[in-house]
Amino acid sequence: MSGNTITPARAEAAGTFTGRTARRSTLAPSRAARELDLRRGEFDLAVRLGRVRTVPDEGGGGRRVTRAEIDRVRAEDGFPEVLRGRVETVGTRDAAALMGVTPGRFTRFARLGLVIPVNWYVNRYRAVVWLYLAEEVRQFAAAQENARLLTGRTPEGLRGQLEEGVDLRPRNWRGRHIGFELRQAGDPWAKAAVVASLLDTVRMAEVVPDPHERAHLDRLRPARPGHPAPESSAAPIAARIMTAQDPDEIEWLRAELAQALAEARRHRPAPRTASLPPGGRLTMPACSPAPAGEDVNLPQTDPPDPGSATRLEATRSRGMLGWLRRRDI
Repeated sequence: MSGNTITPARAEAAGTFTGRTARRSTLAPSRAARELDLRRGEFDLAVRLGRVRTVPDEGGGGRRVTRAEIDRVRAEDGFPEVLRGRVETVGTRDAAALMGVTPGRFTRFARLGLVIPVNWYVNRYRAVVWLYLAEEVRQFAAAQENARLLTGRTPEGLRGQLEEGVDLRPRNWRGRHIGFELRQAGDPWAKAAVVASLLDTVRMAEVVPDPHERAHLDRLRPARPGHPAPESSAAPIAARIMTAQDPDEIEWLRAELAQALAEARRHRPAPRTASLPPGGRLTMPACSPAPAGEDVNLPQTDPPDPGSATRLEATRSRGMLGWLRRRDI
């Protein structure tokens, strides 16, 4: 036998050694946050915004950060103050103060999609509290073209949108969310699962009739932000925010899912599992009406005029796809 022959045991040991070496050259998120002088929530947002790059954990865990990436970020001018400023978030009242407007006027801007949420949470009163990047709020206030919006009367066309109940906050947040998840997705099936996660079970099943493929997409579904327990009062609210509501958004996602599914099938077939969820369908918490609260304005299941959101979007982009293409989310 040749001295160069590598036995399975030696190969496995070599692979284990390589994996351990790779883990020693990377940091877990909690350690990386400390190295970058960020709170964990700030670090997670920095990752979502692409300010800090992560790599897959070769040991099968979550994402990790390389030592080289830590050094790169720490070497940037103004570290850590500049980095903290880029991930600073503000609620409605603080955002309004940064703009020099009333909270009510800022809320109207957000409902119209003029400022886009970067995060949200459900408070103890079961109200959705939207959070915005302070950096983007300041940029909006400083833009010369927005001066009339800050001090003058809301233009008639925009007032009409508000009277019809338009609220683009959930939709625009979903646009940011899907951009992040697609960047992190490891293969075509994972990318398809990201798109499928924003559709309700009925519409998703129309695009994915194979129960084995649906079960595979369910296993790859990204975790819901905040990880609300299924039995918690926040779970139905999270499900509603995470599910596309507007007809044009739904049709865009259906088309994207069909394309992503075709690419995934070319990559490799979905595994044929013996056990499937009941009925072979993906499970998703049912959406329920949003609770009353000053920060809650979730879209209705059947809005009075579905085209109203589309008309406003057309003045700024051509649907969610155009928004994703022109923003570095």
